[in-house]
Amino acid sequence: MKNPIKALAGQTVIYGLGTIVPRLLNYLLTPFYVRVFVSGEYGQISELYAWIALFLAILTFGMETTFFRFSQKENSSKVFNNAESIVLLITFVFLVLYGIFYKSFAQLIHYEFNTYYVLLIGIIVAIDAIAAIPFAMLRKEEKAGRFSMIKTVNVLSNILLNIFFLVVIPEKSMAIAKWIFGGQTSLLIWVFISNILASLINLILLSPQLSKLRLGLDKELVKSMLKYSFPILLISLVGMVNEVADKILIKFLVTIPDESVLSSMNITGQEYAMQQLGIYSANFKLGVLMTIFIQMFRFASEPFFFGHAKDRNAPSLYAKVMTYFVIFCLLIFLGVMFYMDILQNFVGRSGSDYREGLVIVPIILIANMLYGIVFNLSIWFKLSDKTYYGTIIAIIGSIVTLACFFFLIPRIGYLGAAIAHLACYIVMMLVSYFWGQKNFPIPYQIGRIAIYCALAAILYFVSSLFIDFNIILKLSLNTIMILLFMTVVVIMERKNPLKID
Repeated sequence: MKNPIKALAGQTVIYGLGTIVPRLLNYLLTPFYVRVFVSGEYGQISELYAWIALFLAILTFGMETTFFRFSQKENSSKVFNNAESIVLLITFVFLVLYGIFYKSFAQLIHYEFNTYYVLLIGIIVAIDAIAAIPFAMLRKEEKAGRFSMIKTVNVLSNILLNIFFLVVIPEKSMAIAKWIFGGQTSLLIWVFISNILASLINLILLSPQLSKLRLGLDKELVKSMLKYSFPILLISLVGMVNEVADKILIKFLVTIPDESVLSSMNITGQEYAMQQLGIYSANFKLGVLMTIFIQMFRFASEPFFFGHAKDRNAPSLYAKVMTYFVIFCLLIFLGVMFYMDILQNFVGRSGSDYREGLVIVPIILIANMLYGIVFNLSIWFKLSDKTYYGTIIAIIGSIVTLACFFFLIPRIGYLGAAIAHLACYIVMMLVSYFWGQKNFPIPYQIGRIAIYCALAAILYFVSSLFIDFNIILKLSLNTIMILLFMTVVVIMERKNPLKID
């Protein structure tokens, strides 16, 4: 029998080609943007994309996970038709209401200076929502190659369009933008136009899946799907609070220096707030390798977990998956922190105000790892169809996040936002673990995981002693320590095989 861990690893790698390559390419937009835009403008990009993520969670309505679950029980084509029809209906209603009220929304979030930015993010959300279920169908059909190709083309298109409008023809781009959108606009608007064009290319490439769509709603099936998906939607929404609320709230919560300090900096209070958001957001992106791994793992693991749900050894399998997941996350943490002397160049040149935010990077990496652990732990309520437990856990996490935001950000600035993420996922991890063990016991290898975490922490501490060393010597010593960590893992895991019955 084929080892399911190896099968999951293979699928993770394949989805990784469609996730890690595009995300790494997309990551190149960060050093590009921080050199094209000042920190305050980059703050605007980060804030508006946070709203995109929040709206997208609403429009997809938890239908991706619902599609996988119901495809086990019903004909996949039938489930696809109903899931996509639901998303299209929600998207249509959203576009109508958004088209009417986008100017009011722009005023609410203080974008009166250019409401077109706000209008364009609504269009991006609608297009991406329509593509969500066709992408899920590709995953269900295990067409990982096509999935990867489309994702890669999407990101490459976005990057090339950004370069074209912002670097190749910036003067013409600016003239066109002012002609269409008015004199208050800036080159920033081409970031969103490029995204719209790239998202439309997505839909074109997904046409084989969309051509199979037969619009219609099966009353009984839709009722069951919505009952399952609604808690998933709530989980997604409160999850978005944990993921993007910082990009939305920092500008409202950060303490503004007094007028004399602002005068010496030659900026206004609002510009200072957006500058802090830009610095935070750029450094937050240094955790991208962790989020990429978690995303590619999620794409592969959801169908994997559901597919093995009826296996006799499923609990032991899930436990082993968790152990390997943590090992890879720790490797990513060490890799990013040990090579920070190189990676810091992605958030601006030496002396740039972006560099001052590097202090949040280890906190964000650990928080992202814990988020991945929470995702692994969530399998107990998804498989038992008790998704409302996930809603409660996510609400608890969002309460912790918001409490930390309102208490910490006014006191210690964006560092408080990073700590809030960490606190949130610590609480969610503990609640999910202990609650899950009572309802769906899984023999997670806690002791083994703790040993790996302790070893990584020790190596990270030792590395901090090299801070004043020559960069070549420092990187060489850090490389040796990563190899040491990997050696310990190989030795320990040889004595910890998964027994397949």
